[in-house]
Amino acid sequence: MAKQGAEPPGGPRGAGVGAEDFGLRGPRGWAFRSVSFRAEPGSLVAITGPSGSGRTCLLLALTGRMRTAEGTAEVAGLDLPRRMAAVRRISALGHVPGVSELEPALTVAEHLRERVLLRRRFNGSLRELLRPRRARAATARARIDAALAAAGLDTAALPKGERTAVRDLERLQGLRLSVALALIGGPRLLAVDDTDLKLSDGDREEAWAMLRSVAASGTTVLAVCSDAPEGAVVVRAGVPAGAAQTPGVANADAVDADTATATAYTDTDTDTGTGTGADAPGAGPRAEQGAGPREDRADRADRADRRPSAPGSGERTQADDARDTAGRPGPEDPDGKPAKKTEDDTEGAADALAETGRS
Repeated sequence: MAKQGAEPPGGPRGAGVGAEDFGLRGPRGWAFRSVSFRAEPGSLVAITGPSGSGRTCLLLALTGRMRTAEGTAEVAGLDLPRRMAAVRRISALGHVPGVSELEPALTVAEHLRERVLLRRRFNGSLRELLRPRRARAATARARIDAALAAAGLDTAALPKGERTAVRDLERLQGLRLSVALALIGGPRLLAVDDTDLKLSDGDREEAWAMLRSVAASGTTVLAVCSDAPEGAVVVRAGVPAGAAQTPGVANADAVDADTATATAYTDTDTDTGTGTGADAPGAGPRAEQGAGPREDRADRADRADRRPSAPGSGERTQADDARDTAGRPGPEDPDGKPAKKTEDDTEGAADALAETGRS
C-alpha cells in the first residue's frame, strides 16, 4: 500500500489540491475565508483577487506554510492543517517575496549549486550520499539541466552565462530561475507568487506558457496573479461580503503577518498588510502640520543646544539656564509639600524657552 503523499513510482506526478470553507484569521481579522475549490493533479491553478485579499496567505497555506483557522484542505491526500509538514515535503516555492527570493549578489550558477547541495543535505537518500563523487556530480548536473529546460531558461543567452549575477537578470529571467530552482527537488506542487507583476504583455504570455508546460509535465502549479489565464482553475481569495468581521477592525481582510501563525512565512504579506506611516489613513494631514518655519527654528535650537561650550570657558547658554530651572525642585510651602506653580513661574519658564526657539 502506497504511503499518502509519497512520490509515485516512475517519478513525481502532480498533487490533487482541494479546499472546503478554507479560512485564515490573524490578530487583525480574516486574511481569506470561505475558499472552496477542487483541482486535479497536473492542473494550473490561478489564485486571483485584489491587493489585500490574502492571495499570498492562501498560497502559503495550501503549501503547508501557514496554519489556517477554519475549514479543511487536501493536497495529494494529505489533510491541512493537520499534515502541514508532509505537504511541505512534496511542495516547493518559486518566487514568493519575503519568503523565497533570489539573492541579487549571487550568480545563477551559485544559486543552482546551492539548491543542489541543500537538496542533497535535507532530501537526499543515504544510498545517494554513498555514491562516488563523480556520479553524484553527474546526477546533480542532469537535475539542473532538466530544471532549466522545464523553466525555459537558456543560460547561454545570458550576458555572462551562468556567471551572470541575479541583479543583471530581467524580470522574466528571474522568474524562470526561481521556477528552475524549485523544480530541482522534483516537487509535486509548485507555488509562485506575483506571476504577472511588472511583466509586459509579451513576457506575461511567455510566463504563462512556461507554467502551463510545467503543469502539463505533471507538476500541479499554484500561481498568484492579477488576471487569470485561459484554461486555468480560478480560485478567488478574500473575505465574502456577508462574512462576520472582527469588531473594531476597519478592514477585516487585513492580517498582521508579523504575529500570524506561520511556519516558513516570516515577512510581512504585501497582499494583506495595512498601510503604516505615510500610507496610513489620515497620515497626510498629520504630517503636514509639523512642517514650516516653526520646525526649522526648533531644529536650529536643537543643534545650538547640542554644541558644547569651550572647555573652561564657564559660558552658559539661556537654554542651559532654562533646563536647570525646569529640572530644579520648586519651593515648598510651610507644610513641606511642593508649592503650586504660579502664573508668573509658568510665564517665566515659557519666555525662557521661547528665547531658545523651543515651544
